Amino acid sequence: MSPPDGFAEFVAARGTSLLRTAYLTCGSTGEAEDVLQSALERACRSWHRLRADADPEPYVRRIIVNLAISRARRRSLLRVIPTHSPPETPTAGADVELRQVLMNGLRALPPRQRAVVVLRYWEDLTEAQTAKVLGCSVGTVKSQASKALVRLRALLGEEMISNVGS
Repeated sequence: MSPPDGFAEFVAARGTSLLRTAYLTCGSTGEAEDVLQSALERACRSWHRLRADADPEPYVRRIIVNLAISRARRRSLLRVIPTHSPPETPTAGADVELRQVLMNGLRALPPRQRAVVVLRYWEDLTEAQTAKVLGCSVGTVKSQASKALVRLRALLGEEMISNVGS
């Protein structure tokens, strides 16, 4: 069975960005690849229902976030702890150390808060766009972002962040 019209082009154009979103919401490369594959499979099956003039990316992002949250819930029930390996080759310097500190903090957040932080600050979506992707209210996005930032500050600590690269 061949993919529907426009699907292959969409995946070629936006696949890397979608993988990054999956990686940031899941926290590991293998998990992100699995989530993206499942999301693209679901999107392909529903491709004919999307309007021709509609942007399919928010729809696929929502599938990714929902799958990542669902997998995180199952994982917590099964008590499986994923291992981590970065998706790209790191460069030397303080930026790499800071990125590692931030990724560890991001992984420590609950799935819903992690999804809000990824969509708001890495994907640079507005609060309204984030709410639409997550299927919740703008107020929920604001409160989850606020709680996530407070938790990140507590986990990382100002001193730890300022000492990175020192």
